[in-house]
Amino acid sequence: MATELAPGLIHHPGFLDPVARRRLADEVAAVLDAAPPVIPRMPRTGRALSVRMSNAGPLGWVSDRDGYRYQPTHPKTGQPWPAIPETALAAWEALAQYPAPPEACLINLYDPAARMGLHQDKDETDFSAPVVSLSLGAPALFRYGGLGRADPTRSIRLSDGDAVVIGGVSRLIFHGIDRLYPSADLLTEAPLPGLLPAGGRCNLTLRRVSATTGRWG
Repeated sequence: MATELAPGLIHHPGFLDPVARRRLADEVAAVLDAAPPVIPRMPRTGRALSVRMSNAGPLGWVSDRDGYRYQPTHPKTGQPWPAIPETALAAWEALAQYPAPPEACLINLYDPAARMGLHQDKDETDFSAPVVSLSLGAPALFRYGGLGRADPTRSIRLSDGDAVVIGGVSRLIFHGIDRLYPSADLLTEAPLPGLLPAGGRCNLTLRRVSATTGRWG
């Protein structure tokens, strides 16, 4: 049953059943074969993030010394990003309640020690569309706050197959991943064998980058 954590911030536990999770993992593996994950770096400092990233869709989110941005090609290969997985598109259709498809599907790969600091998803043009997040693999501690970095935060555990919608007045909240949890039933098989170690996690975030009347509409 879905839970509203804050206005517009909705947690859907177990949204993807085991069959859908396996199908999505296979689709993601095909994306990563065509668009190998890269280590993103902070603007100016060049400090490496602890996650590895790739993208699917007409646009992909990139972070390097030149800044945060969306672009239509892989930063290393120069090739267009692969198409967004069908299972992820179906999740958007079911959860986003938005009249246009996503333009970017950011794929984050978490090794067991990786994390994601508090941040806002604010590199898009139009914030009327939500962000839809899908989790595969090891459980993670998801922390969310308010529109200010110093606002109080709360945390919930996201499990394999969970979905989160970040929209409405919560569209620009600060959020992040503090840690991953070891899980006995996941240690023997990673969600993406060969791409993630046992106990790793894959997260997909579906985003609409431009307004529905824009170039990609």
